[in-house]
Amino acid sequence: MESVGEFFRQVRETKGLTVDEVAAKTRIRSDFVKALEDGNFAKLPDQVFARGFVRSYARSLGLDEEDAIHRFVQSAGAFYEKQDERERLKVRQVEEERKRQANRKAVAVAIGIAVLTLIFLLSREQTSVLRRSTSELTSNKRSTQVTKDAGESSAHQDPAPVPAKPNEPAPPAPAKPAAEGRASEPAGSQAPVVAAKPELDLVSTASPSTEGPLGGISIEGAGSASDGQLVLDLEANELSWVVVQIDSGSPQEALLRPGEKAQWKGQDQFVLTLGNAGGVKAELNGKPLKPFGPSGKVARDVVIKR
Repeated sequence: MESVGEFFRQVRETKGLTVDEVAAKTRIRSDFVKALEDGNFAKLPDQVFARGFVRSYARSLGLDEEDAIHRFVQSAGAFYEKQDERERLKVRQVEEERKRQANRKAVAVAIGIAVLTLIFLLSREQTSVLRRSTSELTSNKRSTQVTKDAGESSAHQDPAPVPAKPNEPAPPAPAKPAAEGRASEPAGSQAPVVAAKPELDLVSTASPSTEGPLGGISIEGAGSASDGQLVLDLEANELSWVVVQIDSGSPQEALLRPGEKAQWKGQDQFVLTLGNAGGVKAELNGKPLKPFGPSGKVARDVVIKR
């Protein structure tokens, strides 16, 4: 079976019609008519709109629309199946990327919790060491003070007097020491030994450092504000092909049948190309706009802004 484009071209040439005449009759752009006849489906819009082209083309030539659709499926089925597969692949890639980002966030949260737990445990350990050091220091001070007090008490006690023998002069009394805390000891006695104050090992502690592979981790958030939008509403009175460029984005195309409505939203402006200027009514933010031209005429690069 010959392709749908070759079939349309043969019928069109048999009836003596040009591509521009068919475009004007069907309200389809001439480059789309040419692409359909050449089988260049990549230049056509989505499959739904392409089917609408086929029906309009077949109707304009007086052909059976269902037969034309059948020829279109036979000719373009493989192309649109590959296109659908590419779309599914894109969706799958986006989903996988979203999962990877979620996993990275979970790992970051787990690392943050581990770091906080480690800091908490180190802080508790350092506090425990400080308490033990303070307790040992206080205990040693008390022991040293008790030993010193006991030595001073023994040193200040006077020795017992020795009785003098008859006809012998009494021995001279021992002289008091000039310095406080020192006294003469009787013969054969030992001075009390005062324990030296032990030296304590002080444990120095430092606050946990913020340097290292996990230092400086912070969580930041980002917010956004929405500006006023332009809302463009189109309602078709007649069959009309519409191309809309929103701001500086890519053009969007639509085939509007009588009674159908479409809406676009932007920030600064819309640029319209209408296959049937008098076939649509337009409103901008709910306010009606002036007609773009008479019915059947093409209006190109119509700029609508604030």
